[in-house]
Amino acid sequence: MDAMNRSIALALLLAATPAVAHDFWIEPMNLSPAPNAQLGVRLRVGENFVGDPVPRDPARIERFAILGPNGEKQVQGIRGGEPAGYASVGPAGIYQIVYDTNRASVSLEPQKFEDYLRLEGLERIIDLRKKKNESDKPSREVYSRCVKALLAVGGTSGTGFDKPVGMELELVAEKNPFELPADADLPVRLLYKGQPLAGALVVALPHSKPEAGAQKARTDAQGRVRFKLPAGPAGGEIWLIKAVHMIEAPKDTKDADWESFWASLVFRAAR
Repeated sequence: MDAMNRSIALALLLAATPAVAHDFWIEPMNLSPAPNAQLGVRLRVGENFVGDPVPRDPARIERFAILGPNGEKQVQGIRGGEPAGYASVGPAGIYQIVYDTNRASVSLEPQKFEDYLRLEGLERIIDLRKKKNESDKPSREVYSRCVKALLAVGGTSGTGFDKPVGMELELVAEKNPFELPADADLPVRLLYKGQPLAGALVVALPHSKPEAGAQKARTDAQGRVRFKLPAGPAGGEIWLIKAVHMIEAPKDTKDADWESFWASLVFRAAR
């Protein structure tokens, strides 16, 4: 296996194991492109905004698209390509790049699974395993990714930043993050199958100081959290907002006891 194929295999392995590198996000090469520009779209897997590129794997893609004033278009690319795709934007406005995957499987030793559940705020699954006398049982899980990035094309004004796009688990900004003044609150809503999800842990990470500046909150009954966006570096802070939801796997799911959904949202704040 040559060096390039080894790199691709490693990146795909990391992308396929949420407990190894639990953050997964879209990293457009330009979050504020000019109208009618073309830009590369990277996928990243890692932690605290430090990650490896994930090459394009058509076998995993359910939807890889860009949505804007001109509707929805597919993000094109080639198998094994890095960046994973290329997108073209049209007129000025707010665009969303969306990436949905199908299911993949993972199994973990009991303690590693419990550590992962605590890290992602899924203590209710720990409690449920205790009630079912399964705490010492290795996990059998299927999971999928539901990730988005917002682009401000040709400026910061426009609509569409708050438009749900039909993901299984979806983070939705309820104010235009490109125009919020420093230290203003950004309300974010978490939807599961289009409905507000209460009690879920949501984490916001600023690119310039992802660990020191991390914010965490649980969604309220309306599936909503609020994060204060302090002033960032020149050009605006890049934010990664993320959440994980887990359920008991549907009865028709083979070789899995649990199903999880991993959502993220990336954008550059106004300042």
